[in-house]
Amino acid sequence: MSKVLIVIPVYNGVAEFLGDCLSSLINIDLPREKYDILAIDDCSADNSAAYIQKNFPTVFLIKNDFNRGFTGTNNIGLRYALEHGYDYVYLLNQDTMVDANFLAVALAQAKSDERIGAVQSKLLLFHAKDKINSLGNVIHFLGFAYAGGYLSPDRMLAAGEITYPSGAAVLFKTKALRDVGLLNEEFYMYHEDVDLGWRLWLGGWKIMLAPQSIVYHKYEFSRSIQKYFFMERNRYLVLMQNYKIATLILILPALAAMALAMLVYSFIAGWWRQELQVCRYFLKWQSWAKLMETRAQVQRKRRVKDRVIANRFAGTVDFQDLQNPLLKYLVNPAFNVYWQIVKHLIWW
Repeated sequence: MSKVLIVIPVYNGVAEFLGDCLSSLINIDLPREKYDILAIDDCSADNSAAYIQKNFPTVFLIKNDFNRGFTGTNNIGLRYALEHGYDYVYLLNQDTMVDANFLAVALAQAKSDERIGAVQSKLLLFHAKDKINSLGNVIHFLGFAYAGGYLSPDRMLAAGEITYPSGAAVLFKTKALRDVGLLNEEFYMYHEDVDLGWRLWLGGWKIMLAPQSIVYHKYEFSRSIQKYFFMERNRYLVLMQNYKIATLILILPALAAMALAMLVYSFIAGWWRQELQVCRYFLKWQSWAKLMETRAQVQRKRRVKDRVIANRFAGTVDFQDLQNPLLKYLVNPAFNVYWQIVKHLIWW
């Protein structure tokens, strides 16, 4: 009998999230003996842990002894699943609500092919339930990533392959995680799901969307200044860990041009300190030592060539919350032309 562990990272969730999220899990359409729920409190300043213990006593609870961030907290749950013999582990954000059949449908999809390593549920916006949050996410060849189908009308879809799954609502096969590894804790937050999705494809695993598995997401695009450090630093880490060296050389002119553009834009947008913080990170030998160690591990486990992976990547950034005339009429067209040319040169 297959068994699933549902992992929910918790951080200051009492006021807005935990009641809706955990209540929606009470009556899911799956026999209770086939799944467990694990909440991991990442040193919340509110009474999240006490709230869970009092109102949802059947939920397993782990309390972090220090703040481990999104990747570290989720990895505690992933390791728990591996160590306790679960066949699947479902990562679920605290700011979600689920349909009753979300898990049964995702499981059926995962079991349909032994090479499926991850299945994302269809994410709809909680405050606009007829609108898409994510139909599976998109990777730009320079490491940017965004939610596929964002703000488009909800619609009937067939199950299909996606480039990488949103960490907000995704089922992983534990066999696949044992193969390619867990989330990279160096990332702390942002792009960790990009990296894991990329590594799954490199390992020969499939990533699927299960469109009848519905999760509602209280999503808001964060404009926090500090996020830009993690997003920019982790974008470079993803590229340098997962591409072959030859591919990195091929995209280097575009990567350098984008780096300069991002530096200039950071002074206009007000996050230049975070951009310089990224530069300082890569000036430390310790950072490069970690990067090269991780890269070696990824490349040893690679089963798929870059020429196959490249066909999954986009040449444009098409995300509604980031649209502006410069991106639409200059940046996207220029870099898309570059990518459409160079990706056909990748034979390795």
